Amino acid sequence: MNSILTADLVGLDKIINSDPVAITFFIGYMAMFASAVFFFAERNSVDGKWKLSLLVSGLITGIAAVHYYYMRDFYLETGTSPTAFRYVDWTLTVPLMCVEFYLLTKPFGAKGSTLTKLIIASIGMLVTGYIGETSGIDSNIFWGVFSTVFYLYIVYEVFAGDVAKLTKASNSPALGQAMFLLKIFITLGWSIYPIGYMVLPGNLLSGVFEVSSIDLFYNLADAINKIGFGLVIYSVAVAETAKNRKAVA
Repeated sequence: MNSILTADLVGLDKIINSDPVAITFFIGYMAMFASAVFFFAERNSVDGKWKLSLLVSGLITGIAAVHYYYMRDFYLETGTSPTAFRYVDWTLTVPLMCVEFYLLTKPFGAKGSTLTKLIIASIGMLVTGYIGETSGIDSNIFWGVFSTVFYLYIVYEVFAGDVAKLTKASNSPALGQAMFLLKIFITLGWSIYPIGYMVLPGNLLSGVFEVSSIDLFYNLADAINKIGFGLVIYSVAVAETAKNRKAVA
């Protein structure tokens, strides 16, 4: 009992006083949890066809909150990066973020094949990234190339593929604005992940900055990307719901 209390006090000291990584784990956990509650609560304020989109947004941030709770404890106890926990989180939440692209465009004609392609690409990106990050210096560039190919396919779908074509054909200003913001998340917000991968020892950006600071950047990027992603979805749902209700009235 005393050892558990001592460990908790040491972790609390890191969070309050000195360790920015520990602080961002704590802030990430609280922000994700609060966002999940918000998205679940707001489901009843939008039309039925948008409820699933907000449910998925709540699941993304809720799953992330649970993982951040355990990643925080792991980091406080070991002082090392919770790589396995992080990839489990990404393997669940990144495909769900791709599902959001499908749900956004589904009211405007998106097909299941688009969703299948996005999910396969996201899982392929993460599996090959995890293999590269854990298999050692000699092979992380090799697997990183494969991971990047999958990532670039997702970028293609959003900028020029099925998702982009449906957005253009929808004639919905709310969807167009949302997709513009999501493109920024995909290209700029998600860029921290391959950059973090490339600073690993033996990789292309090795030595550019300390590997120990990767978790700091990952935590901030995760919070911005996942919560921001959900807020964009929420804005479309609210705008389209208001437009439909006004038309009916």
